[in-house]
Amino acid sequence: MPFLKATFGNPSRSSQLEGQSKKCGARATVFSINGDQYTGEWLDNKKHGRGTQVWKKSGHIYNGEWKFGNRDGYGAFSVLQWSTMTYAKKYCGEWKNGMKHGHGIYFYKSSSVYEGQWSENQRSGWGRMLFHGGDVYEGEWAEDKEHGFGVRHYVNGNRYEGSWRDGAKDGNGKLYYADKAQRYEGLWVRGEPKCGILEDLGEPAKHPIPQNKLTDMQKVLQEAELAHLY
Repeated sequence: MPFLKATFGNPSRSSQLEGQSKKCGARATVFSINGDQYTGEWLDNKKHGRGTQVWKKSGHIYNGEWKFGNRDGYGAFSVLQWSTMTYAKKYCGEWKNGMKHGHGIYFYKSSSVYEGQWSENQRSGWGRMLFHGGDVYEGEWAEDKEHGFGVRHYVNGNRYEGSWRDGAKDGNGKLYYADKAQRYEGLWVRGEPKCGILEDLGEPAKHPIPQNKLTDMQKVLQEAELAHLY
């Protein structure tokens, strides 16, 4: 009876070739079929670690951390401005599963800037937004809109402090009128004041407060509260 020698521990030629073909560790620039290029670290044929990706069609570039093929960790994303052939930074911050997630700064085309928390590509949590016109909002966000408590400083000097809902003043809040030296405090519904108190802050007031002519203040308040619930 012939004796067969055991071959345990000796991988086949095909297995060796397969192992050698897998990208793992730091590599030189690798080009995809569509022309995209990546330079950086790999793990089991996936971008993993630090690396730079350049998209051929758009010219956009990402430089930062990767995890199992997705942007994950800290990194910066920039867009190519074809008119000047220069790069403009769009987002710098944390990523998760290829999306903006965590703390980061985003630069808008209108020159507005947001710095704060993100969740799955949306502003969510605490953040500060500098708007193109000069207004500044600092407070809570949810699903990419002002939502929760926040303060907005208007370019004309006015300031609102209070509750927001879906991007509008909604709930209890105070609006300070810089030019009138007055303050309105009360209930807001979808950006509109519904029931509250307007008082002078300066002496004397530049614009006297008109006499209240509401016949049933309690009814107005109840209607505003119902509108706020729905």
